[in-house]
Amino acid sequence: MSQASLDMGAHRGATSRKNRRAVSTAPLLTPAVILLLIWSVLPLLATIYISFEHYNLLTPPAHLIGGLNYIYMFTDATTWEAILNSVILVGGVLLSSVFFGTIIALLLNNEFPGKNIARLLAIAPFFVMAPVAALIWKNLLLNPESGLIGWFEALVGIKPFDWFSTLPMSSMVLIYSWRWTPFAILILLTALQSLDTDQLEAARMDGAGAVARLRYVVLPHLMRPISIVIMLESIFMLSAFAVIYTTTNGGPGHATTTLTYLIFLHALSDFSMGSASAAGVLAIILANIVAIFLIRAVSKNLSE
Repeated sequence: MSQASLDMGAHRGATSRKNRRAVSTAPLLTPAVILLLIWSVLPLLATIYISFEHYNLLTPPAHLIGGLNYIYMFTDATTWEAILNSVILVGGVLLSSVFFGTIIALLLNNEFPGKNIARLLAIAPFFVMAPVAALIWKNLLLNPESGLIGWFEALVGIKPFDWFSTLPMSSMVLIYSWRWTPFAILILLTALQSLDTDQLEAARMDGAGAVARLRYVVLPHLMRPISIVIMLESIFMLSAFAVIYTTTNGGPGHATTTLTYLIFLHALSDFSMGSASAAGVLAIILANIVAIFLIRAVSKNLSE
């Protein structure tokens, strides 16, 4: 028997064994696909269908009205105000949480007495439930009569004022920033601990000062985790609800009504499930647009 025949026989044997080992993955994936359909796709399709109905819980039954819910939504000034409020809230929280999170993470990355306790206290607000955080700020901090900030205002000669009526959106940004800055601290501090100290030492030996090392070594190293923080916080902040409901109920007027809170108003105040579904579809579209840009930005940073 020639060597070529032996090689061909060995190749056929290996191919046969490989085919015997091949397993169809369809039965393994089917439960996950079914669960995904039940959990997300079917509710989404039901929401889209209801958005084309006049479906009021007080006046059943529901009937199709075409795109009238969308026409009403886009011609209602409240919708555009809610979209603008959502952008302001998300943008304000992102800017403050990333800025202060970076500064605090840099400070906590140093060695000092009580470092572990300081780190624990820095990330503790992230684990406070949103309604509890809202009540703390509403009653203990921002209350003009009994709040701590009101006491400081009176101490420096400023007449205490009601933040939730005078500066409602700033109050929301303040509270949500207090909750989400610890998340940024946690991610960025972890990234700083993975920074190669040899790079910093080499930069120091080359004559680079503290500002230069921060600008050319530390901050470029933090760009990836900052991108991840921005993406995750944006996703969660687009669905912000509990703090707004607990403190201002979307007011005064519609000053703190975000798109998520507008859906709540349509569904459980006006009992209009059709209008609420239309607003929900709009929120899904906007969230996906934001997610596409954020994922591209994160992917670009991860690939560099």
